[in-house]
Amino acid sequence: MKILYIIVRTLLGALFLFSSIAVLFNLVQQPEMTGNIKIFNDGLKASGYLMTFIKVTELVCAIAFLTGRFVPLASVIIAPVVINIFMVHIMIAPEGIPVGIFVVVANAFLGYYNRSAFAALFVPVHKV
Repeated sequence: MKILYIIVRTLLGALFLFSSIAVLFNLVQQPEMTGNIKIFNDGLKASGYLMTFIKVTELVCAIAFLTGRFVPLASVIIAPVVINIFMVHIMIAPEGIPVGIFVVVANAFLGYYNRSAFAALFVPVHKV
């Protein structure tokens, strides 16, 4: 299971690393978007900060995944981005569903593998 953990962690880290660097440094020409996905993406860009914030978050989490440091924390931090990637592909751009499924399953696996790091969050505290 440890080898699978390393493979999944590395693949997810590489995916987020390359996608964030490509957008942050404008290294790859983005394909022309049409329809609702264009409207959605234009809205993210129109905020002036949100797309950059998302990509910096992806970059920081990618570094954590690739180095193996703070993986449980990175998994929690990237979870809203992962859910949004999945939901965008389900609702707006169904051609990207395989990528959405991969990031959800990979992040869920990392969370499951590191479940002992989250155990204290689920212990009830009885203070009166």
